[in-house]
Amino acid sequence: MWYLCYFLHRLLEYRLPEVESLAKIYLEGDPAALKEVRWKQPPNCHSDSPFYYINLPSEDIARFIASRSILVKGIFEVWGVESSYEELRLAIENYPEDRKTPYLSADSTFKVIVDCFGKGLSLKEQTERINSLDYIPFQGRVNLKSPQHRFWLIESDNDIANKLLLPAMQKLIFFAREIGLSDRSILTKFELSRRNYLGPTAMDAEIAFIMANQGLVRRGTFVYDPFVGTGSILVAASHFGAITMGEDIDLRVVRDGRGPDCNVWSNFKQYDLPLPIGLIRADNNSPPWRSSLKEIFHAIICDPPYGVRAGGRKSGGRKLLKGTKDPYIIPEEKRKDHIPSTAPYMFAECVHDLLDIAARLLVMNGRLVFFYPVARGECYEDLYPKHECFTLIASSEQILSTRWSRCLLTMEKTAEYTDKHAALALQKHIEFRERHSELLDEREESLHSLVFAPSKIDNGLNDKDALPKYRGKHV
Repeated sequence: MWYLCYFLHRLLEYRLPEVESLAKIYLEGDPAALKEVRWKQPPNCHSDSPFYYINLPSEDIARFIASRSILVKGIFEVWGVESSYEELRLAIENYPEDRKTPYLSADSTFKVIVDCFGKGLSLKEQTERINSLDYIPFQGRVNLKSPQHRFWLIESDNDIANKLLLPAMQKLIFFAREIGLSDRSILTKFELSRRNYLGPTAMDAEIAFIMANQGLVRRGTFVYDPFVGTGSILVAASHFGAITMGEDIDLRVVRDGRGPDCNVWSNFKQYDLPLPIGLIRADNNSPPWRSSLKEIFHAIICDPPYGVRAGGRKSGGRKLLKGTKDPYIIPEEKRKDHIPSTAPYMFAECVHDLLDIAARLLVMNGRLVFFYPVARGECYEDLYPKHECFTLIASSEQILSTRWSRCLLTMEKTAEYTDKHAALALQKHIEFRERHSELLDEREESLHSLVFAPSKIDNGLNDKDALPKYRGKHV
């Protein structure tokens, strides 16, 4: 049956992939039903419109999607949709009686909610619109606090193009029965301003929960973040019942934090969530996993270090220890507090390592979800990294500045990881290592030309605007 999916007007490219991922969670084990999940839009609607119809097998799955989605406002059974109230009356009267009667009975309670996308309505305007529905034979009692049935009268403002929200679109009026609403209160509970322990690049709660949905996270899944930082992504995964594990190259982050009551572990305790089974200090470029270990994680979800001013690090450039004959041997008395030296980690190398590790450690049909930076408006599949073991499921652009965007890539493992893949990855790993200095020089030259050559900066932007920014900081 077709249901109306009414979206929030934000993160527009993330909306459909998130719902499709939630449908896959619910319909796991029923591929035939999953193939029936399809989209269509009402007539004369732009792709940025918040109104989409989705074909779903039952109300139960619609209710599940609405309750867990971050970007869905609600899912509804539409009784009528037209461009005027006169036409809407005819549509409702022609809607099958057997679909309407169970919700209009005398022993039921109901409530009508008026919503207008694009502008606010006064209480008087809402009341007038509700009174115009007097032709609907409601026989039950009105209950504004806890009704059995909730009906929505949803309008779109036909003057919306002048408000820079959407291209011009025909005015639509929906009358629909509510199936389920989203619960965005979790974003208030998990917002970063209330988090005990934060780093400069802590993932926003809204994005972290969307990433968890894209990764098909559910109770019992094993989720890994190889760039765990302060644990924002794993907190979201743990909220949905996942078993979690993380890795970071910065020992001070995963072990110490800011003290015994302000660290990654305390972030989980703050929300009464199960603790990760492990947080390890390790290097994504030299992973600690033995070569025979394969297919243990259901999802790898992460935000790789792709920044300009706070780029990734890998092991290297070990400093000489005073009084030590062999600089590569750490004296026993210094091991506890020793911070290993690191070197710059090129983003291309980082992505290569991430795809290789994910291809080896993900179970079949497991998902890799990560951000990939691109020039604004250049989110094309041909530009994304590829691996023979993965199929690209979705890419969603998020604009960071006038010049830069990042795309959330969702990949699914669809082929076995073989010795051939391991040999090719090792060969590429050696090439990156041998060309490290050359690649580093190329990066510095590229950044220098970007910052100091005005001809290469669009629209006369200054050097700060030319660099990608996120959460108010250059990254």
